[in-house]
Amino acid sequence: MTLPSTVSALYPQHVVELQRRTALALERGGFDHLVVPSGTLHYHVFDDRDYPYAVNPQFKAWLPLTKAPGSWLVVTPGQKPKLIFLQPFDYWHVVPSAPSGYWVEHFDIVVIRRPEEALQHLPANVARCAILGEPQSTLDQYVPNNPVAVVNYLEYHRAYKTPYEIAMMREATRRGVRAHRAAERAFRAGASEFGIHLVYCQAAGQDLAELPYNNIIALNEHSAVLHYTERDVVPPRQVRSFLIDAGASHHGYACDITRTYALDAGQEFQAMIDAVDAAQLRMCDQVRAGVDYKQIHVDAHLALAGILWNFGVIKVSPETALATGVSSAFFPHGIGHGIGLQVHEVAGFAASDEGGTIAKPDGHPYLRLTRELEPGMVVTIEPGIYFIDMLLDEVKKNGHGDSINWARVDAFKPFGGIRIEDDVVCTEAAPLNLTREGFAEVA
Repeated sequence: MTLPSTVSALYPQHVVELQRRTALALERGGFDHLVVPSGTLHYHVFDDRDYPYAVNPQFKAWLPLTKAPGSWLVVTPGQKPKLIFLQPFDYWHVVPSAPSGYWVEHFDIVVIRRPEEALQHLPANVARCAILGEPQSTLDQYVPNNPVAVVNYLEYHRAYKTPYEIAMMREATRRGVRAHRAAERAFRAGASEFGIHLVYCQAAGQDLAELPYNNIIALNEHSAVLHYTERDVVPPRQVRSFLIDAGASHHGYACDITRTYALDAGQEFQAMIDAVDAAQLRMCDQVRAGVDYKQIHVDAHLALAGILWNFGVIKVSPETALATGVSSAFFPHGIGHGIGLQVHEVAGFAASDEGGTIAKPDGHPYLRLTRELEPGMVVTIEPGIYFIDMLLDEVKKNGHGDSINWARVDAFKPFGGIRIEDDVVCTEAAPLNLTREGFAEVA
């Protein structure tokens, strides 16, 4: 089945589900209408340059419009959702095309030419509206109030992706995989970090403003900087390794993929990459209904510490490395996060749709998701091993320097680090690995 027919078949039920959630959220908050501005352009202070436009996630959850600033969505339970679509008279910029496609029949659409024209189409009683957006989206008396009860409910349930949303993420993954393959070829051909970045954007068909996050393109030691985004324009004299953490978008949905490679001179480092890759696949298989995501994180520490022990980097058991914090020096971030409309999906710590927080495990401050997994959730699984001086120095200061074989650290440090990341769907049965599925298609 082709993508358009698949999407057109899945989209109606997606809208029905969002209407159901919205009705319950409004009831929780005591409102009659959900009003969602798409967002506006923001400008630099003391300048006439605008920041890249980013659509309101609460807006793009409903419809695949990511470049329609100044538009509004109105959802009233029992009525057809209304789209107030700004199509301005403008010869300085490209004007958004008139709404078309599989989704338009599910909305009452009003086209306006000036932003203030939206006022006559918004609900008359603003006090009965839950308005979700940024302060910059204020229009006359329609000021975003972001009521906590409504936001908590909608964001908590956004973790459960509809089949339509999974289809969107699968398409984002296909685009990302294609770009990852192009980036690997550029690396092996000797390109610089900046050159690889340009190749990636070209293959993805998206520039930096369209990608879901800033590409991490790191050669050699730069791979030890977790969010490295500097991109040298000249390749190093000796290229040893390459870490790429880069995604793509499709109609507002994100993919998040990381791979690590070594050249022939780093055969032992490649063996470590392969070991992390194998362990990562086992972690992906843990993405099952009823599993505590925190446990996957803790298990990842034990698995990665086992790899470090096998390669002679640490001299203590995985359990001891975890208990003493030694494993955190090599794996300092969380095992992953939710993903969907945002690359770091919201409500990762929510105890329920009424609020509350599920705490992170002690000693693991950077984990981004603490909920129990349920069918429909999509998460990343991204274990890593890095050789970071400041963290290794902390191990010495804390009195655990004898746990590490420093000669082995010195041998691996020029390669920076390793990270492997896939996007995985929790189902009623075995998990669905969107990333591996995407790579298998191009293989």
